[in-house]
Amino acid sequence: MFGHGEKGEGAAAEPTALHEFRGRLGLETARVPQQDRHGLLWLARGQLYVQDGTLRFRCAKSADLEPGDYAIPFQLLTCLVLQPGTSLTHDVLRLCASHGTGVVAVGEGGTRFFASAPAGPNESARARRHARLWADEAQRLTVARRLYAWRLGEVFPRAEIAVLRGMEGARMKETYKRLAEQYRVVWNGRRYDRERPEATDLANQAINHAVTAVEATAMVAVAVTGAVPQLGFIHEDAGRAFTLDITDLFRDTVTLPVAFTAAKEAEKRPSEEIERIARRLAAKTLRQKKIVLTMIDRIKELLDVDRDAEADRGPAEPPPCP
Repeated sequence: MFGHGEKGEGAAAEPTALHEFRGRLGLETARVPQQDRHGLLWLARGQLYVQDGTLRFRCAKSADLEPGDYAIPFQLLTCLVLQPGTSLTHDVLRLCASHGTGVVAVGEGGTRFFASAPAGPNESARARRHARLWADEAQRLTVARRLYAWRLGEVFPRAEIAVLRGMEGARMKETYKRLAEQYRVVWNGRRYDRERPEATDLANQAINHAVTAVEATAMVAVAVTGAVPQLGFIHEDAGRAFTLDITDLFRDTVTLPVAFTAAKEAEKRPSEEIERIARRLAAKTLRQKKIVLTMIDRIKELLDVDRDAEADRGPAEPPPCP
């Protein structure tokens, strides 16, 4: 995706014809359509900087890269995901913004979401579709039923939201019990105090931390796809309601297994904080299972349902991009 620079670390690059004529050739304003780009690039433990109009990353060894000084074809990327130990210059933000390349700052493995600079498609088509689906009561209910169908593993085409919420609640109680038995963790029910999230038993604390980690990954997916985080179909009041909708799709398969595994490990290592154990396990699981890519696919599947009809109404929209 990108290669080592020819110069050694810290060496200055020689002027080139490309550098001299960059403006004349129009390279400074060139735009690569998002559908032709290559998704996300995860970076950690290094410095992003600009040299002669080229984005470079000088880094130590990480899970993704060997140490070196890399040239990054940022015009071909949808988003740069910056993990701990990463710094960047003002020119990096300027260059990425001018080419529509997103930049997001996250925790290790995407387990926290701190900030984002413009991310998402270079068109508003998906955001407009999202808004239309949300604003129409019938379509909003249809999307909510689809989300519940993914979570429940069964389609209920005529069920009201209150009924689906009740079904999901009852199912989750059984899921908690089943997974607690599977992981051999003591379980006395789900308890969560927003004012004091730490004032509960080990299993509930682990769930709180795992939810936070998976939600951060959902925030990356929502930012990258250009969806509207405030417009949820099941969740309503939260400022990141749609992000919570996506997070909940992975409660059974990611959040709870991570949480109960962390709780079990914490019993064996009482001197280590449960948050640290849960975050480490979440980062490993999110990376191995490529959850952010799965979330992106889910969002596109959910919001792009009327793309063909939209194309009939006007100019064709480019295929969605991660």
